[in-house]
Amino acid sequence: MRIMRAAFASRFDDADPLAALTVGEQPEPSLPDDDWVTLRVTASSLNHHDLWSLRGVGLRAEQLPMILGCDAAGVDPDGNEVVVYPVVPTPGDPRGMSILSEHFPGTLAERVAVPRSNLLPLPAGLAAADAACLPTAWLTAWRMLTTKGRVDDAEAILVQGAGGGVATAAVALAVALGKRVYATSRDAAKRERIAELGATAVEPGARLPERVDLVIETVGAATFDHSMKSAALGARIVVSGATAGHEPTVNLRRVFAMQLEILGTSMGTPDELAALLTFCAERGVRPVIDSVVPFSRVGDAFARLHSGDVFGKVVVDHAA
Repeated sequence: MRIMRAAFASRFDDADPLAALTVGEQPEPSLPDDDWVTLRVTASSLNHHDLWSLRGVGLRAEQLPMILGCDAAGVDPDGNEVVVYPVVPTPGDPRGMSILSEHFPGTLAERVAVPRSNLLPLPAGLAAADAACLPTAWLTAWRMLTTKGRVDDAEAILVQGAGGGVATAAVALAVALGKRVYATSRDAAKRERIAELGATAVEPGARLPERVDLVIETVGAATFDHSMKSAALGARIVVSGATAGHEPTVNLRRVFAMQLEILGTSMGTPDELAALLTFCAERGVRPVIDSVVPFSRVGDAFARLHSGDVFGKVVVDHAA
């Protein structure tokens, strides 16, 4: 049995998720089917999903230890540089699928096993550290804007809670798509960085100079009323998270009077990830990276994410 270094959940701790994180040796993941392969991970990135896993959300005690991580770029058995699509068919899951680190070992390790069909070529000119940011947060933002939000039919967009991975990705992508983008943040320093990305940064709840055609909502109850009041006739409010409350008060009169669409989404398809990779490579769009941390200090990467001070993605360099 081959042994590798990995970052994994060894127990659950809702109050202090960092205390449930262990960095140490784990067996190399087995291949559950003939169409699976093992690749060497060169870069990965963290998501809030990893912190929720440490809290015990989506995992059972009998699944421990579970290697964390959804996102990765690496090298396949044939020596090709690839990006991992992290959604895996999972018949035992009610959704019929799962994300790496839920039922199958994740990417925060020297090696990860995935179906060969989950590997996409790393486009020329796109660094592994950049590509490792895309498969979860950036793919979710891309699907929110394109497939669900019908961004081609929108002129103005509101992104709530920019600074986090999905929201910051949505800002960067929407600006690259040539849209007028408004983005909220409670943090003045983050509002300055949002403005540097090309958006108009505003405080949460601020009245916008115009109603928007599309709202990117990852915050939840704390911002949802503002999202609805900011929406133009026929606007789409696309929801992929609820970091500040999952049970907002919804004014149904506004929903039907303004003919609003409230749409839920999560992740995206392999074709959407391929389109995102191509878009970033061809347009010169690069993920907003908060920090790059060597795997030898992966605990610091988790602490950085947990602090709430991040702007963009925390990347782990597996070569260091």
